[in-house]
Amino acid sequence: MRGKVQIVFDCRDPDALAAFYAVALHYQLQDPPAGFETWQAFLKAQGDPSPEWTSAIVDPDGTGPRLFFQHMDTPKPPKNRLHLDINSTRGHEVSLEQRKNEVNAEVLRIAALGATKQKEFEENGEYWVVMLDPEGNEFCVQ
Repeated sequence: MRGKVQIVFDCRDPDALAAFYAVALHYQLQDPPAGFETWQAFLKAQGDPSPEWTSAIVDPDGTGPRLFFQHMDTPKPPKNRLHLDINSTRGHEVSLEQRKNEVNAEVLRIAALGATKQKEFEENGEYWVVMLDPEGNEFCVQ
């Protein structure tokens, strides 16, 4: 059996960043294991010395990867080596102008959650916007 992909974020505030991405990606906070009211209670029962320092979100459809957020005090590097692309359009089924409108609507929605718009790009018939999440991690809306 092949394992599912999990994407891990090192961050200052796991709960806040998980809450941001849950809404931005239309995900949900992951339910704790059966018999536990919270993930922190489960982790504490497993002997984790700092259970409050993690959080996770999952795709409610079960198709996307799990995103796991863990506390780290190390500074964020200037440029991400990995970033998320949020696909918000119907792709080439619609005109470039329509895709731009769909991307810009999603950018406004995500900016209202605490993200920052950095720069727009239009190249080779494609359009996307680079944004920063509340902790300064780059991601693209396309």
